Amino acid sequence: MLIRTALPADAQNLALLGERLWRATYTGLIPETSLEPYLAATFGPVQQAGELADPACTTLVIEGGDTFLGYAWLRAGGPEVEDASCPFARPLEVARFYVDRSRHGTGAAQALMAAVFAYAAAAGHDGVWLQVWEQNPRAIRFYAKAGFMDAGGTTFHVGDQAYRDRLLVHALTAQGL
Repeated sequence: MLIRTALPADAQNLALLGERLWRATYTGLIPETSLEPYLAATFGPVQQAGELADPACTTLVIEGGDTFLGYAWLRAGGPEVEDASCPFARPLEVARFYVDRSRHGTGAAQALMAAVFAYAAAAGHDGVWLQVWEQNPRAIRFYAKAGFMDAGGTTFHVGDQAYRDRLLVHALTAQGL
């Protein structure tokens, strides 16, 4: 297993991975009439190429052989949410963090999160933050074990549907890494 920064040539594989993992996570939980348009607008080679070209963004991928098994999409900047706050001067958002179910329980997610923290610290960020659906207890437990703390709530929209998310923060200090 290798964790590396995604390259522009990875846009197609990243689009396929992103859609597959998002679909696996939310099919049956989000109505198909909202899910399908969201996937089409969010995960395509053009969208992924744009994200990979954006200087404020970095994507880390887990590679196993010639297959992508997970990824973290990172964006510089703080949250603009209604019911939460971010205590950092130079925050980094973990905008997407997904690992293939075949790798759950193998340490792959922990390794990817460690790579996120290392990237953030090396890039001069003083903390990372993310949103997680409040109805996803497995993810919430994982983030808590990784050292994230609850900083409030916000709303995430998929189509016409609004979902309640928790905003979680993690300080990057000598003790917080």
